[in-house]
Amino acid sequence: MSRKNIQVHKFGGASVSSADAVKHMATIVKNFNTNVVIVVSAMGKTTNALERLVNAYFNQDPSVEAILEEVKKYHLSIIEPLFGDAAIFNSEFDSLRKLIEEEHSLDYNFEYDRIVSFGELLSTKIVARYLQQTIPSLQWIDIRHCLKTDNIYREASVDWELSNTLVNKTFHFKDTQFYLTQGFLGSTIHNNTTTLGREGSDYTAAALAYLLEADAVSVWKDVPGIMNADPKWLPEAVSLRSLSYSETVELTYYGAKVIHPKTLRPLQLKNIPLFVRSFVDPTHPGTQIGKHGEDQGIPFYIRKENQILVTLHPQDFSFIAYENFQTIHEIFYKFRLKINLIQMSALSYSVCFDNKPEVWLSLRNTLSKSFQLKYNDNVELITIRHYTPDSIDKVISNAKVYLEQRTRVTAQFVVGPKS
Repeated sequence: MSRKNIQVHKFGGASVSSADAVKHMATIVKNFNTNVVIVVSAMGKTTNALERLVNAYFNQDPSVEAILEEVKKYHLSIIEPLFGDAAIFNSEFDSLRKLIEEEHSLDYNFEYDRIVSFGELLSTKIVARYLQQTIPSLQWIDIRHCLKTDNIYREASVDWELSNTLVNKTFHFKDTQFYLTQGFLGSTIHNNTTTLGREGSDYTAAALAYLLEADAVSVWKDVPGIMNADPKWLPEAVSLRSLSYSETVELTYYGAKVIHPKTLRPLQLKNIPLFVRSFVDPTHPGTQIGKHGEDQGIPFYIRKENQILVTLHPQDFSFIAYENFQTIHEIFYKFRLKINLIQMSALSYSVCFDNKPEVWLSLRNTLSKSFQLKYNDNVELITIRHYTPDSIDKVISNAKVYLEQRTRVTAQFVVGPKS
C-alpha cells in the first residue's frame, strides 16, 4: 500500500497540562520532519471539571459559577505565561458562559457533548497559537467540520465514507507541513457536536491515520511506553518493547488505559504501526504495536476502580433462562452501560460495571422491577493477563474477593477491602 509521508501524533492532557508542558511539547514537534497531523486533548483534568459543570448545569445546581471560574482560572494559569496577554482568549470563555446561561434541553448526553467539547477546542487553540510563533504555517483545524458521526451522543460512531471525503479535502498538505486539531470530537451531518467516548483522542488519531493512509501514529504519554501495570498502583511495573494488535486489543478490552479500546481496529485494517512514546523522555523508544509483537507473556495487571457488582435473582426463584439474559442486557443497553464481567449460576446472574452516579439509581430501580437484587458498590475489578500464582497473590492477598473467574490466560477478581 502506498503511503503519503504522513504521520499522526497525539498528545494527551498531561502533555499540555501547564505552560512548561506546552513549551516542552513544542520542542518535540519542531523535530518532526514529515507531513504531520497533531491531535491534542483537553488540558490536564479539564474534562473532569467540565463533566462536573455539565452535571451542575443540567441539575440547576448553584455551583455552576464556581466550576466555570475554576476552569477559566486553570487555563489562564497556562495562557498568561505563554502569551502575557490573557485577554486574547476571552471570547472562548464568553462562549462557554453563554452556553450555560441558555435553558438546557432534556437530553443530558447532547448537553454533555456541547459543554465538554470546550476543553479540546480551547486547548488546541492555545497550543496552535503558541506553536505558530515558531511554525507560522501550522494550521488549526476544527475536526467537527470533517470527522462526521452518527447522533449517538457521548459514544458516537464515525461515518467513514463521508469523513473520508471531508478529511482528505481538509488535510491536503498543499500549503503547510503541520496541522493541529482536536481529539475526542466529531459532529453529525447537522453539525451538532458529538464525542467519541471517554479518552477518545487516541481513536481520533487512529481514524485520521486510517483515512489519510498515514505511515504511523505516535501517542505521547507521561509513561515510557505501555507498562504491564499502572506504576502509580504497582511501582515495580515495567515497560514493554512491542505488542501485537491482538494482545493490545485484549488488554484494552479488559480496561487497560494505555489506548482507547476502538483505536486498534482502523490501524490494523491498514497495517499502520502505533508507537506509544514518552512525553517526559522523547529519546526513549517506547512501545511499538503492530502485526507482530514480542508478547513476552509476563503478567499484565489491569485495575478498574469505582465498580458496582450486582447479583440478580428471578423473583419467582426459577432458573436463569434466555429471557432473563435478554431482559438484563436490554436494560443495560438502555442505560448505555458496558458490563465488564458476567458470572452466572442456575439461580443468579452477576454483573460488574462502572459506577455512573447519574444513572445508577434509575438502573437499580429498573432492575428491581424484574429481579431480586443485591449489590456492592465501590469495589474494584482486577484483571491479570498471563497470570501466575505469585501474580495473583501480589494483588489479591490483602483484599476481600467477592467474585473470581479464570481462563487459560486471564484471571479476574472483583474485590473490596478486607473488613
